[in-house]
Parts: sequence; C-alpha cells; structure tokens
Amino acid sequence: MPATSPPDPGLPTDVPLPTDPDAVALAVEAAIEAEDLALLRRLADAGSSDAEDALVELAAERGDLDELRRLAALGNRDAADELLELEEEEE
Repeated sequence: MPATSPPDPGLPTDVPLPTDPDAVALAVEAAIEAEDLALLRRLADAGSSDAEDALVELAAERGDLDELRRLAALGNRDAADELLELEEEEE
C-alpha cells in the first residue's frame, strides 16, 4: 500500500497569507522546513510556484500518490511526471 501523508492539522483560514514576495518566500521556506503541507497548499493555491514545487517534491519523497494525483489533476506537469515514475516503480 502506498505511503500517504498523515492528515494535516491545517491552519486557520482566517490567518492571512503574506503578499510581499520576500515574505511569501520566507513562508515557503518555513513550511518546507516544518513539512507543513497545509501551509504549502495554501501558499500554492494563492499562486506561489515555489510552494507548489515543494509540495511535489515532498509528496514524491514520501510516495504520497494521493497528493501527486491532486496536484496533477490541477495541471502540475511535474506532479504528473513524478506520479508516473512512482507508479512504474510499483509494477
């Protein structure tokens, strides 16, 4: 059975995300370091390509096929490629 991420505790949605590019970059770095998938998702949904790239990388490292499928369904080509590779490894 493929590994999946534990459920994210999530962040309160009423906490605003930073809009300043430097602040966004710092938030992405902090989320990567903490492996905070919920924050990375929020940042990616707000348009941060760095957060989206980090989500793909973390999901691939964890073998999280569900997250890769979610990202691929949203049009992320890197997630689709990682998903293909992981699925081929399972065969």
